[in-house]
Amino acid sequence: MDFRFTPEEQAYKSEFMTWLEKNLPLDWDTSTYRVYHSMEEWAQAHRDFQRRLYEAGYEGLHYPKEYGGQGLTLMHQLIVAESIAATCIELKLPGVISFGMAAPTIFLCGTEEQKRRFLPKTFDGTYIWCQGFSEPNAGSDVVNVSTRAVKDNGHYLVNGQKIWTSFANIADWCILLVRTDPAALKHKGLSYLLLDMKSPGVEVRPIRQMTGDSDFNEVFLEDVRVPEDMLVGEEGQGWRIAITTLMFERAMGDTISAAWFLRNVHSMIDMARHTKRSGRPVIQNPVFRQQLAQAYIDVMMLKCHGYRSLSQLLKGGIPGPEGSIGKLLWSEANQRICRTALSMEGPFSQIMGGSPWSVQDGMWQYLFLRSKGNTIEGGTSEIQLNIIGERVLGLPKDITRVARIEGS
Repeated sequence: MDFRFTPEEQAYKSEFMTWLEKNLPLDWDTSTYRVYHSMEEWAQAHRDFQRRLYEAGYEGLHYPKEYGGQGLTLMHQLIVAESIAATCIELKLPGVISFGMAAPTIFLCGTEEQKRRFLPKTFDGTYIWCQGFSEPNAGSDVVNVSTRAVKDNGHYLVNGQKIWTSFANIADWCILLVRTDPAALKHKGLSYLLLDMKSPGVEVRPIRQMTGDSDFNEVFLEDVRVPEDMLVGEEGQGWRIAITTLMFERAMGDTISAAWFLRNVHSMIDMARHTKRSGRPVIQNPVFRQQLAQAYIDVMMLKCHGYRSLSQLLKGGIPGPEGSIGKLLWSEANQRICRTALSMEGPFSQIMGGSPWSVQDGMWQYLFLRSKGNTIEGGTSEIQLNIIGERVLGLPKDITRVARIEGS
């Protein structure tokens, strides 16, 4: 496979990079990761960036114009997404659910009215989305969702609790998985709703993480009224639509993550050149040099896997369960990369950002702590291995898991 862009695509990338350089915040440093400790500041930076992207014609690129898109190709979207990930991923992260999950799901499964209402305002940053899937007793095993939705005079009356809901404390809307038929088999009794996070009865409680951030949240739903026209697809199709959502998250996410991690690897190489251990630059240590090489290999593996998934999309296909391979590749690799960076820093690895003694202003300390959630969020590594074994390799199903589902 030839991974090079065509001359026309390369020209488009050059055009976008010129625009991007002129539209980044004035004090932006592309060589390091910026940490926003205020969720409100982070959300506003994201909205401002999205508005500029959209007004310049660089958002919603492969979506039809009637839904606020640009009517271009998926390759145009890839070029912009990779360029942003390699330069300023921080400005896009509050929209990771919006663009990786909500927008493609609404476009593929939503009504005409839903597409026209939500897609343009998602593209321009007006709406930030969160994902209401996980619950205290239904984390990676989404089929056990128990949040109830009962029809009541043109609305669904929703009661339940969600947890680990990323960006719920800044989100305007939520893609919400609920149980509408408790008598049906677990995976057949689910439905998919679009929830206005400002609705009466919605309570968000931020969860403080060891990074100091609170981008994870608990969401409590008490007699929340959701209009019937906010149902995506039909009742009972929630499981199928949720799987579609997760597959789209994987497809574009792998290439974007690869571009972001490659930026981090280059930062680590720079650190290895300027940080000394035992009086010598770290990069001269053969053990650390091998670890740097392995980090680069890990990122390239993820990139190639992402391109394989994208080639399927370019042929008109829908992402499949092989996306779980990418989830394993990026989550496990990111933890290894962060551990390697801290080991290179030696005693300085104990110093967080804000200190004159910190290395690269504590970038790696923050990323290391945050990476601990990577193998849990979006489906644990154990769940991904099950999916790969059963649905990609065709291996026998886990006996305990089968018994649990059949018993339902």
